[in-house]
Amino acid sequence: MNAQQVRLVRESFALVQPIASQAAALFYDNLFDSDPSLRGMFRGDMVAQGERLMSMIGAAVGLLERPDALVPVLRNLGGRHVGYGVRDHHYATVGAALIETLEQGLGDAFTPEVREAWVTLYGVVSRTMMEGSLETADAI
Repeated sequence: MNAQQVRLVRESFALVQPIASQAAALFYDNLFDSDPSLRGMFRGDMVAQGERLMSMIGAAVGLLERPDALVPVLRNLGGRHVGYGVRDHHYATVGAALIETLEQGLGDAFTPEVREAWVTLYGVVSRTMMEGSLETADAI
C-alpha cells in the first residue's frame, strides 16, 4: 500500500469507529446474505464477535506502516481460522461483504479512491492470512 492509500484507509476507518457496533452488525448481515452457510461458523455472541472484528480491523489499520509487526499477527490469525473451518474461497466472500459494508456505512465518503485503498488493504490481509493457514495445514 502506498502512503495515500494508508491515509485514506485511516481517515475512512475513523468515520466508521463511532458506529462500530452497527457497522459490525451490517457486515455480518451482508456476509450471511452472501453465503448463508457461513452462519454456522459463528456460534457465540455476535455482538462480542463484532467487537472483536472491529478491534482487529482497528489494530491492522494502526499497523499499516509496520508490516514487520502486522504480518505475523495476520499469519497467526489465518492459522487460527483454519480451525474454525475457514477455507481460501471464504476470503473473497468476506472481502466483498467488507467493501459492501463500507460503501453502505460511509456513503459519499466511500469514493473510488477509498474503495481502491480498502480493496488493496484487504488483498494484503487475505493473502497473508491464507499464507498462515497454509503454514498451519503444513504443520498438521
